[in-house]
Amino acid sequence: METTPAIIIFAGGILAYALWSVVYNLFLSPLSKFPGPKLAACTYIPSLYWTSTGQNHMKMKQLHDKYGDVVRVGPNALVYRSPQAWKDIYGHRKPGAGSFLKDPKFYVRGPTGPNVLNADDADHSRERRLLSHAFSEKALRDQETLIQSYVDLLVERLNGQVEAARGAIDMCRWYNYTTFDIIGDLAFGEPFDCLQESKYHPWVKMVFSSVKGGALLRPLQIYPIIAPIVRMLLPKRVMKMRNEHFAMSAEKVHRRLEIKTERPDFMTYILRHTDDRAMTGKEMEANAALLILAGSETTATLLAGLSYYLAQNPATYKRLVEEIRSTFKSYDDINFLGVSQMTYLNAALEEALRVYPPVPAVIPRVVPKGGSVIDGTFVPQGVSVSGAHYSTYHAESNFAEPDSFIPERWLDDREKRFESDNRSSLAAFSLGPRNCIGRNLAYAEMRVIVAKTFWSFDMTLDESSEGWHVQKSFNIWEKKPLMMHLTKVQH
Repeated sequence: METTPAIIIFAGGILAYALWSVVYNLFLSPLSKFPGPKLAACTYIPSLYWTSTGQNHMKMKQLHDKYGDVVRVGPNALVYRSPQAWKDIYGHRKPGAGSFLKDPKFYVRGPTGPNVLNADDADHSRERRLLSHAFSEKALRDQETLIQSYVDLLVERLNGQVEAARGAIDMCRWYNYTTFDIIGDLAFGEPFDCLQESKYHPWVKMVFSSVKGGALLRPLQIYPIIAPIVRMLLPKRVMKMRNEHFAMSAEKVHRRLEIKTERPDFMTYILRHTDDRAMTGKEMEANAALLILAGSETTATLLAGLSYYLAQNPATYKRLVEEIRSTFKSYDDINFLGVSQMTYLNAALEEALRVYPPVPAVIPRVVPKGGSVIDGTFVPQGVSVSGAHYSTYHAESNFAEPDSFIPERWLDDREKRFESDNRSSLAAFSLGPRNCIGRNLAYAEMRVIVAKTFWSFDMTLDESSEGWHVQKSFNIWEKKPLMMHLTKVQH
């Protein structure tokens, strides 16, 4: 059949547009002065590939090592790792200066709409004010007894595993049980009974699949025209579990709304207002899904990472357990105030956040109207800009021996070789007006779990978990089982 002129003209137009896009992005775009792979400057396909295959965190580090502190990773995207860039992008802005809003192409919203993480400025401020009371110092003091009860149950269950001679224990699983039960009770007034039943609640597995599904959906945000192809290639099980995660979040909210309780939980503070300051039902559902993720998976991830690196570094392990066991005369003496004052425990947590950040991903924002100076160079409005957690924390320009687990670098009496460390570049909880609202709760929870667990048990790594830290990431780590041998300590 003879090719019609219309088809030839159409095909020629597509080719001309493609060639023009390449020429523009490589030579004429305001971002053409920024270094990076040529292919990535022309199309988002490399970036989407790195993300969908779980290697984005490591790829960003490789690109920064090659090109410097700023790399162009897409036609309209820059990724940074300098401390100043982090402050410029995420820090507090001067009065009247536009905000760096979350990049909508990165933050795939759930079926109920935005949450406090990706809401616009007005909704973010309103929702954060409602949630802030739930994470206040007073609320934290009031929550201590509840949190301690779940940590005690963790230790009791681990002791049962040891006495039953079960062999190596998957500490990833037990940390997840604990943090999931805690956040369930704090947020909705009832646990998920993971520790009680010694097994995962179905929702736990859905949490990771929800995040992974969001990462895999990103091509739809960037190239909507290929939506049919992307949906066909997406793992059906992952997407099903993502949808179930949001459905269970909504169900949990409505179940809590029907319950009257005298013990305050997160929903108590959210429900204080019924006027224009209140959250809508959809906002409650969206934030419930976020609270379950942020309050369980990330904390459990950090605890697993710390346990692994301690097992890999005997001298560090010895110093930490000696501090824990010498600070407290008995197990029952371990409390929030006491663990907050332990210098080496806190140093170890900071170092674990650095070498194994629970969210190793990039966190893109959009440059506001009028453009902005980032790390000393002007960037036009509308550009997607981001700091890269893993790359920043593993950069030789920011930390001496960046790939080594050395808590001593965070101590006041640190060695001279660590004096040049850019400690302010560690922003595992982000910074500025949109930093993690649950930071204080997470620290208190992690400290007491570590203190009570290592007061009670010695841990060694099973050979099956050697190299455990080499993992894929889909915004959060795709963790493997962390098999540890536990021995009960006789005090």
